[in-house]
Amino acid sequence: MREINWVEKTETLESLLEHETTIQVVPLDSGLEAEVVKITTSTADYVLKIWNKESKPNVQMQYQILKALYSHGRAVSVPLGCGTDRNGNPAMLTSYDGTPVQKVDQPKLMKLAMMLMDIHKLPMDSLISSGLPSYDFVSYFFPRIDEFPDIQHPLMELVQRANLKQACAIHGDYHLGNILENENELTVIDWTNVQMGDPRYDMAWSIILMWIYVSEKRASFYRAAFCAEHRYEADELQLFEAIACLRWVLLSRVDHPPIRKDTIARVRSILKSNAYLKFKPLEF
Repeated sequence: MREINWVEKTETLESLLEHETTIQVVPLDSGLEAEVVKITTSTADYVLKIWNKESKPNVQMQYQILKALYSHGRAVSVPLGCGTDRNGNPAMLTSYDGTPVQKVDQPKLMKLAMMLMDIHKLPMDSLISSGLPSYDFVSYFFPRIDEFPDIQHPLMELVQRANLKQACAIHGDYHLGNILENENELTVIDWTNVQMGDPRYDMAWSIILMWIYVSEKRASFYRAAFCAEHRYEADELQLFEAIACLRWVLLSRVDHPPIRKDTIARVRSILKSNAYLKFKPLEF
């Protein structure tokens, strides 16, 4: 930690670097983008994330956005510092906030929905100096789409019908693996995909992942929580769920989403039941 060139430092990090002598480091599930460790000190636990693989995100932008979210009371980790390690890899230190959510019931689903909607309600003037990015929707969320016309053709039609709007900050990958739980407190992590975007897509991607990896019943209740708050018509969210499902199918070809024994069957069920996806079955 002392070898990292800290561009942003809080007083907590300053004190940690200056005074802490006893530190225990425990590797955490790191995924494909970065190395993540839990740092245990005599007073508190922290998480150090170093993007030392292919992904090299703008860590200062993430840090500033995290600061804005935290200062406005959103359920995010406390940002403590960011910089680069001796190899030039982006690094960030935050609070330690538990382990990924494993089980959900209706009260927890309601809370998860409210947490995402609270992110969408973040005042935009608080993000003016953060450098919140804005991307082309299709090129960002559908990598290599040109290689797969069977997905591209229906996708472009759906995107045109959806009338996408870059209306607020979106998380971009809101699912149970990116939500930590510690003594009934929930915290949203992994802001790699944060950007200006359409909240309906952010919700729909989260609903589709809930359906695929938890259950259709839980996803249905989860969707109802969003609709009740925003008064969206079910048909409106179904259109965005169709777009989100096409993204999962694409990622199953070009990336490595988790696939369990019933995953493909659930995706096929979504494709079959969604009114916007009634066309020739897609291959996986």
